[in-house]
Amino acid sequence: MTTETTEETRPAPSFAGRLELNSFRYTPKSTAPSAIRRSPRLLSQPFSSSSSSSSTTTTTTTPVPPQPSSPAKRKASDVDPATAEPEDASATAFSSSSSSSSDTANQTPPAAAAAAAAAAAAATASSPRSTPSPRKRAAKKPRSATGYAPPSAYAHLPPGIPDCLGPGLLVLFIGLNPGVETARRGHAYAHPSNLFWKLLHASGATPRRCHPSEDRALPARYALGLTNIVSRPSRSGAELSKAEMDAGVAVLDAKCRRWRPEAVCVVGKSIWESIFRVRKGRGITPAEFRYGWQDERERMGAAAEGDPSPAADGEREDGVVHAPGWKGARIFVATSTSGLAASLRPHEKEAIWKELGDWVVARRKERAREGDKVAREALEAAGIRV
Repeated sequence: MTTETTEETRPAPSFAGRLELNSFRYTPKSTAPSAIRRSPRLLSQPFSSSSSSSSTTTTTTTPVPPQPSSPAKRKASDVDPATAEPEDASATAFSSSSSSSSDTANQTPPAAAAAAAAAAAAATASSPRSTPSPRKRAAKKPRSATGYAPPSAYAHLPPGIPDCLGPGLLVLFIGLNPGVETARRGHAYAHPSNLFWKLLHASGATPRRCHPSEDRALPARYALGLTNIVSRPSRSGAELSKAEMDAGVAVLDAKCRRWRPEAVCVVGKSIWESIFRVRKGRGITPAEFRYGWQDERERMGAAAEGDPSPAADGEREDGVVHAPGWKGARIFVATSTSGLAASLRPHEKEAIWKELGDWVVARRKERAREGDKVAREALEAAGIRV
């Protein structure tokens, strides 16, 4: 009868204004304080149990366990299950049994929060990302050292490019061999990274920077010629053998005897090493090598002792008149102009080529005074008065 009277006298819940939590508090059948289960939020407030049949009011105060300052804002990642202190037994039992109450919705126990966070992380990992992750750059593989490549490796390219030769040459430039881009275009030093045309102009040998397509006009326009020690193309000089380079030395001597240039410019150290090896029968030592003009006794095309058919002065061969008193072409060793050659700095290369250019300009002045039309026109184009 006491319980029924208490339930009848309790006021109906009111939603006017603020929501009163006391109106939704659970009241057990027994009024004993030990059987009362309370919300953790109400543990700090005293609870009074009243009876309609008794005028005596009994007040029971439950000790308040330490609560976090703002439990609703605690993150699941902040709770360490290994170090977390156990919660009050009554509060834990109440929270687990009252999953549908408003208190549980407002405050999530740490264990449940941790489980929810773990489930959310698993769902995020299994679902595809909205934006793709940036692709990792693969580590650059070191370039393998190139070795000898037979002519069949570049059989798909033209076998070579034609020489640019003519009578009365001041300088005959001797290159190594055509590169891949040069063979494709059919013009000398055609690769964009090759510095030949730039250094040729910077040295003063040409009044302007020429294009690779103008290589055929060099002999008639500036008295400059072009040839190579090896005719077949390759990607780099490392793909050539010493045997085929040494075999090209005799061909170079024959071309020099045929056209009789005043000087030859060896474009690259390796070419001069082959010429030296063929003539001396041994390799050149670092102490013997130097850029620039070589010894006067070292000349290209000079008739060797016992040569049965040396070119005679004034002899005509295919319309070419040999200049009298020709004793071979002087040798100038210049740096390689390939973009792969980086042993010297740009200003060092320009200084070596400038020495050759100054000699070319001086010889043009002498030829112009002798009435050479080609030399005079080249000087006028460069703005040099004779």
